[in-house]
Amino acid sequence: MSKSSPSKWSARLFFLWLLCSISFIARADFVVSDIRVEGAQNIEVGTIFNYLPIKVGDIADDALVNDAIKTLFATGFFRDVEARRDGDTLIVVVSERPAIAGIEFSGNKEIKDEQIQEVLGQAGVIEGRVFREALLDQLVKSIEENYFGKGRYSAQVDTVVTPLDLNRVAVTITIDEGRVARIREINIIGNEIFSDKELKSEMTLGVESWHSFLSQSGQYSKEELLADLETLRSFYLDRGYMDFDLLSSDVSISQNKQDLFISLSISEGSLFTVRDIQVESGGGFSANDLKAKITMPVGEAFSQRDLVASRTAIETLLSEKGYAFANVNAITEIDEATREVDFIFAVDPGPLVYVRKISIGGNQSTLDETIRREMRQLESSVFSAEKIRRSRERVNRLGFFDDVRIDVVPVPGATDQVDLAVVVKERSTGNFMFGAGYADSDGLFIVAQVHRGNLFGTGREIRFDAEVSKVDQIFDIEYRNPYVTAEGVSRSLFVNRAKTDTDSVTTADYLSETTGGGLRYSIPMSEYNSLSLSLAAEDIQLEGTSTTPPEYQSFIDRYPDSLNFNLSSAFSKDTRDSIFFPQKGFYRRASVEAAVPGSDMEYYKLSLKGSFYLNLVGKLILNLRGDLGYGAGYGDLNELPFFKNYYAGGASTVRGFESRSLGPISSGADKEPLGGALRTVANAELFFPVPGFTDGQDKRLSLFADSGQVFASTSDFDVGDVRLSLGGGFHWFSPVGPISLTYAFPINDEAGDDTKKFQFTLGSLVR
Repeated sequence: MSKSSPSKWSARLFFLWLLCSISFIARADFVVSDIRVEGAQNIEVGTIFNYLPIKVGDIADDALVNDAIKTLFATGFFRDVEARRDGDTLIVVVSERPAIAGIEFSGNKEIKDEQIQEVLGQAGVIEGRVFREALLDQLVKSIEENYFGKGRYSAQVDTVVTPLDLNRVAVTITIDEGRVARIREINIIGNEIFSDKELKSEMTLGVESWHSFLSQSGQYSKEELLADLETLRSFYLDRGYMDFDLLSSDVSISQNKQDLFISLSISEGSLFTVRDIQVESGGGFSANDLKAKITMPVGEAFSQRDLVASRTAIETLLSEKGYAFANVNAITEIDEATREVDFIFAVDPGPLVYVRKISIGGNQSTLDETIRREMRQLESSVFSAEKIRRSRERVNRLGFFDDVRIDVVPVPGATDQVDLAVVVKERSTGNFMFGAGYADSDGLFIVAQVHRGNLFGTGREIRFDAEVSKVDQIFDIEYRNPYVTAEGVSRSLFVNRAKTDTDSVTTADYLSETTGGGLRYSIPMSEYNSLSLSLAAEDIQLEGTSTTPPEYQSFIDRYPDSLNFNLSSAFSKDTRDSIFFPQKGFYRRASVEAAVPGSDMEYYKLSLKGSFYLNLVGKLILNLRGDLGYGAGYGDLNELPFFKNYYAGGASTVRGFESRSLGPISSGADKEPLGGALRTVANAELFFPVPGFTDGQDKRLSLFADSGQVFASTSDFDVGDVRLSLGGGFHWFSPVGPISLTYAFPINDEAGDDTKKFQFTLGSLVR
């Protein structure tokens, strides 16, 4: 007996399968009078009828029945489908796939349960759904890809399917997350001019080290590798290597899928220098005017960074004069023989652009006018990028909005017009606050505030403040209208009452009660300059205690109750980009406070304050501050009233020393600080992000150097008496108020100085 070929056996098996699957016995076509479904357990019979292409009254033939079987198979609900005939009745026999009764997964720590659930849903493995092996394979692949994206290439996902009664199954997923793959080695091939160390220091990716568990160094990311390749390209282009080329980059993984090896092959090329620069005139600027903006020195190495900066500077200059769509192209002519390059800056200013209209959006409570009056870019005027930037700053400084955006929208069909869309996101400006805080100078304090800013959307505000501490009891009420005139003159009306008891602080003891009120105007002199004028009346009652020093008691005996009329004026200039988190700009203020002649106590105080912010690199901010104050009496009073004295020491002046402790000491037994008529303070502070919170705007660290001292008078001033300290701090604008923790080392403290290295401040005092 001869053996059959494999192909013949395959044909026979296929034929037998076809007969078993269809099992349709029909000697002739027939009209279907009824359809019956058998074998359905979890799937509704009506659902099967919806998919079935044969209806009662149809003529059933082999082609139609085969099509029906294929259609039901395509639903994925069934493992087997048969069609039988009983007279004129069509019988559809199905064998269902099992339903998923439950899903359990374990072992996941790096990926949250919610993410696993999301992957399950995307793969279609959901409780109650029909179970299919293909879906399970897709699920495993999807979970593993999630781990691969986190650098866990050794992650494994195992599944177990357990049959249950009623044609159901339980799916168990066990995850072994494995270890994050670490970069073991980075090889750079082809570099001769720059060392491996120099190039690797430019890259974000690095090899695993002993501190990787803290710094996360050694972790691989495809996106970071691509960014590093561009960084290396920029590194060479910025140093004159114009024909630098990245030949190849290769990433290989070890057999255990836990170690990565990166190889980069580069061609450094030749160094090119700038030979000549020519600039076209345009936009009303001469070639020399525009050339002055170029930062590429002739005769020195070419720099891609300087080239981009030069183009941007020219385009910015043109945009300030209304050429919003200015375009500057740098045409290069490379001399390969001499390795020199010439540049021609082709300037296309485009049309002079005007702002057609300005729309305001996102403001639900704030009136349009409240926002528009802060705009420095006006409608129907020439476009100015600088005015738009300043407009955004002014609207943002109102404090009414979480976000302010100004979009430039082209006008359809017009090349010389644009619209501006000012979009704001409002924040709550009415609030009631009750809380507590702590400051080294005042100890525990309780504050309450009822504040309604942006009253009725007009920008006006009303405020009631109360503060109670062991030193002060202060109550203030103030109403402010920021635009009494269209030019932006603001007016404030205020009344206050304060009671002071210094027995519990380091300064000399006395009691005082002050009741007053007045009127304050702020007058804008220019975009950044303002002048303030204030007139106030104060009723002051002074009282000594058993421990009041003689220097204070003699003054209290002469002026136990007095009525003063004070006139204050200040001139300030503020170019800071933010009043909350400045990164650049400066603030300068010169002020004078004087009692009007005829007051019970005639005195004056002069003050100079300055603060300068410089963004050094990234989010590294340098802040330099200075404060100089002097006061004296005039007329019948030959001294500054002691309760108007200056103090130094503490978190706001010279850290590392007890608050208000520096300066002259009383001659009494307690030897307490008296304050003085002259104060000098200087601070330098370097702010930088908290590691791990580089995107946070509410937390920062700092290193600082403080100096300062208080003197009884100008004749007592001695540079050698100025105290110095060095330290660091943590600053957090928390939901309960600003928090500062500082630790400072006094550098030149002397015997008798009251030092305090650690200082803590929570909340802000109403001063």
